[in-house]
Amino acid sequence: MTRRILAAAAFAFSVCARLVCAQAGAPAATVHVDLTPGHVINSFDPDTALGSSIDVLSHTGIDQVYTPHIIQESLSAGWGPISYRNNTELRMAAWHWTENGTWSDEPHKSGYFTGSPEQKEPLRYILPYALPHRGFSTSGDRPIEGPTLTYWKSNPYLTSKFTRESDALHPQWVVVDLKSEQSVNAIRIAWASPYAETYSVEYWVGRDALDFDRGPQGEWRTFPAGALQDGSGGTVTFKLADAAVSAQYFRIWMTESSNTCDEHGDGDVRNCVGYAIKAIEVGDMDEHNEFTAVPKDSSERQRISYCTSSIDPWHSADDVNATGPSQHSGFDLFFTSGLTNNLPAMIPVTLLYGTPDDAAAEIAYIKRRGYPIAGIELGEEPDGKHALPEDYGALYLQWAEVIHKVDPKLKLGGPVFEGVNEDITVWPDSQGRRSWMGRFVAYLKAHRRISDLSFVSFEHYPFEPCTITWKSLYQEPQLMKHILQVWRADGVPKEVPLMVTEDHLAPALTGPMSTIFAALWLADNVGSFFEGGGAAFYHSPIQPEPLRDTCLGWATWSNFVADSEYHISGYTSLYFAAHMINNEWVQHRAGVHRMVPSSIAINDSKGNPLVTSYAVHRPDGQWAVMLVNRDEDSPHIVRVVFDDSMTRRKASFSGPVTVGTFGSEQYVWKNDGANSHADPDGPPVSEIVPETQGRSFTLPKASITVLRGHVEGLSQ
Repeated sequence: MTRRILAAAAFAFSVCARLVCAQAGAPAATVHVDLTPGHVINSFDPDTALGSSIDVLSHTGIDQVYTPHIIQESLSAGWGPISYRNNTELRMAAWHWTENGTWSDEPHKSGYFTGSPEQKEPLRYILPYALPHRGFSTSGDRPIEGPTLTYWKSNPYLTSKFTRESDALHPQWVVVDLKSEQSVNAIRIAWASPYAETYSVEYWVGRDALDFDRGPQGEWRTFPAGALQDGSGGTVTFKLADAAVSAQYFRIWMTESSNTCDEHGDGDVRNCVGYAIKAIEVGDMDEHNEFTAVPKDSSERQRISYCTSSIDPWHSADDVNATGPSQHSGFDLFFTSGLTNNLPAMIPVTLLYGTPDDAAAEIAYIKRRGYPIAGIELGEEPDGKHALPEDYGALYLQWAEVIHKVDPKLKLGGPVFEGVNEDITVWPDSQGRRSWMGRFVAYLKAHRRISDLSFVSFEHYPFEPCTITWKSLYQEPQLMKHILQVWRADGVPKEVPLMVTEDHLAPALTGPMSTIFAALWLADNVGSFFEGGGAAFYHSPIQPEPLRDTCLGWATWSNFVADSEYHISGYTSLYFAAHMINNEWVQHRAGVHRMVPSSIAINDSKGNPLVTSYAVHRPDGQWAVMLVNRDEDSPHIVRVVFDDSMTRRKASFSGPVTVGTFGSEQYVWKNDGANSHADPDGPPVSEIVPETQGRSFTLPKASITVLRGHVEGLSQ
């Protein structure tokens, strides 16, 4: 089995084999590569710009993945650096990057945990901890449950004690989602401490109030009797309007706190700031002042949910989740296993549910160990957690301040957006601004701290998993280039690099992830990213993942066909596409590549481009042109012309050309349940084509082809 896998990774060489020599007289389309001085559109070093990522694993999964064989196989896909993904923040949980540390309430092993940067036993596992003060809040991705969910309390780091700004500039809120429109004219709030002295109760007119990724459509309106001052806490029930309002979403908007201490006492100021609520009900109050709450439907789809602005990261030792799936690789294991390719790694610190001191201690630990850091991502998907940009910005600056005390040269970035194709828009602020990124950048600039943003990172998951068709391939280049343009239009300075630190076809597993579709998509994905001005790209994930059934057939997230115990039995098309990108198109461990414009006009009857092209000049002096033939049914013949518009000179490849190809002739996915596999299952083929007059090349149907050789006679 091992010999078969290793053989599949090898490339076969021949001279002018049938695959790439065009038939005499066959028409050829022209690939134009622009070598005009000054027309370079991007420069990048694959050892910092083309990588993969490691994601959440169970305790057992960590033990199975971090073995010499799996590490070797994972690296064999050819990716360079690695980004470390933090799933705990998605699950609304605290992240103990180490179990060595101190609690703010040490006698009770509770409060706010700060890890120790002291070097003790090597860190192998990182555990999540449930947050008791999540209370009723459900604004997360399958929140980790804990032994006690007491009440909801907002994040103390968003109060004036820590932001050095008025609390009114960081309103905290709870949105009640009834799942369908209901008639409401009253509310009951059971306050804990601290409670809101000034707040308003509002209803949403429109649709999608909580859809930050697609953009809320509508506005919040305050009930006629919904603005309150001098709130007294306790359980309050009051009428909001004489006439009931029919709506689905209701919001409590809090701007001034009582600053009274919660049940943990006054020993820590964080216990005494923000807002805390035990329960909320909306409903009807009749003429006798009898309150009737909107009934709670028992079905999961109709169950009332509560989305909140933030969560207090207070927790205790009893809240550990030591057996669930959301565990992470300890930093010592991660850095010493070989998985980082001996290159600096992109690492996270938790922000939404952590503390700045703990984040600084994590970085201090990694620095003391001598592990190289490429950059630090602050937080994870704040758009998916419904954090408003000013709140994220306030936390970002606090975290940046303490991390830069550890090392002022460290590169910090975020916000690590979910994979979106359009601008993230939220409820308008007092100036009517709706762009999340625009407001975040404006917040940093207003505080004269834009220099703390060393890079902007985001995820890329372009397609809905169950709607992918072959023609979805045509969309990828423009989707990627468009979102890069969006962030710049939002005000991200041109000198701030844009990075994709997590990337795949869709946010949920889908059948095309293991077909030839995925390979072609990945080539376009990478090529269009750099063509659009991107700085660093990390495809996900590097580790094997088991096969599972999906809406479009059986598939795996990964480069490998593997079972639930991570035993590898074969490769997927993503693996071979990675080889084409990392071994044929670019040259790792060599230096900076220069990308130039290239184009080819082969379209279908509706004008969709069937072939895309991406050209780079490598440090070894060769030009590499990656061509993606997205025509599912037909090959296409091309010739390559290198143009210099300043001198009006043209040239072709000189000398032999290495031609590597991977496509539907080398790989076909067989959807066979748990036994799904590819047959044929690669490898790519590589051939050397000698210099001939009018040389042209055949791009097989549904394939990636890389043409690589030297060009003489033009400026380079």
